[in-house]
Amino acid sequence: MQEYDDAVLQCFLKHQLQLFPEAVAETAEEAEGFLTDCLAVVVESAKEVEEFFEEEGIDIGDGNLLEAAEVFEVGDGRYLIVES
Repeated sequence: MQEYDDAVLQCFLKHQLQLFPEAVAETAEEAEGFLTDCLAVVVESAKEVEEFFEEEGIDIGDGNLLEAAEVFEVGDGRYLIVES
C-alpha cells in the first residue's frame, strides 16, 4: 500500500482542480483517503512517470506526460499520479 507524506498531500490539495471540476478533499486526511481509494502512486522521477504510463498502457497522444492532468509535480523531483 502506498503511503503519502505531507509534501504529496499538500501538493494534491493545492492542485486537485487540475484534474477534477471541484475539490474532492479539503484536509490532508481527506486527501490521503481519496488517494488511497484511487490507488494513486508516487514516483521518483519524470522517467518513472513515463514508465508508469507505458506499463499501464495509457496513451495520452503526443502530449507531454508531465503536463497530463493526472500528473502532479510534488516539487522535490517526485510526481504523484492520480488515475481518475
